[in-house]
Amino acid sequence: MARLAKLGFINTSKTTGPVRRRIRSRGVPTALAGAEVFCTDEAATAEQMVGYLLGQHRLSVTSGDAPFQASMHAVRLRDVTMAYLDYQHPARLEFAETGNHYTVLMPTSGTAEARYNGTAATGLTYQGLVVNPHTRLFLSLAYDTPLLIIRIEVQALERQLSRMLGRSLDKQVLFEPEMNMTTDPAVRWHGSLQLLSSEVMTPNSLVQQGIGAGPIEELIISSLLWVQQSNVHSSLADVSQTGGRAAVRAAVAYIEEHLADPITLRDIARHTSRSARAIQQAFADDLRTTPMNYVRDRRLERARNQLADALPSDGITVTEVAERWGFNHLGNFSAAYRKRFGESPSQTLRR
Repeated sequence: MARLAKLGFINTSKTTGPVRRRIRSRGVPTALAGAEVFCTDEAATAEQMVGYLLGQHRLSVTSGDAPFQASMHAVRLRDVTMAYLDYQHPARLEFAETGNHYTVLMPTSGTAEARYNGTAATGLTYQGLVVNPHTRLFLSLAYDTPLLIIRIEVQALERQLSRMLGRSLDKQVLFEPEMNMTTDPAVRWHGSLQLLSSEVMTPNSLVQQGIGAGPIEELIISSLLWVQQSNVHSSLADVSQTGGRAAVRAAVAYIEEHLADPITLRDIARHTSRSARAIQQAFADDLRTTPMNYVRDRRLERARNQLADALPSDGITVTEVAERWGFNHLGNFSAAYRKRFGESPSQTLRR
């Protein structure tokens, strides 16, 4: 599990010390069994650690005569986190504002009642809760209501949606709060989670080897976008198959398939059967960028993924990654990388 231990939202050094009393975690999914983040009998510790995942909040627990017990297990790929949270008691979480991420909360038993920006919503074993970024949330968990949680970073969801639409976004994505897990489309969602679980559990899977995380994340994000009602759901269903958007989608598909190869504007234009000027205009209209800037940004994302996945034992260097993705001038690569991600390539590699 070493490669999947890079929990970017948690300082794992704070989770290695012993707790007062060892508590047996219960009902943990097999995929997360070896990925304990905390196991504690202190409510303050649980509040702090869960805050890294869901956002800062106030925790109130009704434990009765039984001592407080709580645990959380989690793995993070890059921009998608899967976690299992169990308070083992009735609990109330009050968020003045959730974090800058989308969160799907799925009770594995029991009931979760929520006030979601003032609107009532209910989570059950057959109905999850989808929480948008910066939401005022009051979450009440009944006795024996552990949660399976999927957290998706905002930028990752927006990038994926932009690629699916073939254009840049003009508004924040807002999901409806209740997610019906019993519909036919929901099979996509369950399937994506099963694939993630399988990759985490299998010792020699692609994800465990440091490759394949990106496509799995894209599958999970696109499944949520297709399954869950939102203010962009109709746009996905009604994307035009003609005009500039079709050309952009064809160009994007070509770019994705050839990111590791030399790509020129002429190559893109020839593949889409458009002139270079026409494809430039289509990218400007729909994605608000140029074709070659899009290629550069996608290569930077691939480089970031490879650096983030690397372990010291892999022997990967920044220079090697830069050259693999077509950046032959290390200084220019580092400057563009820092501008896009807010840190240097070497910082990503060391993390």
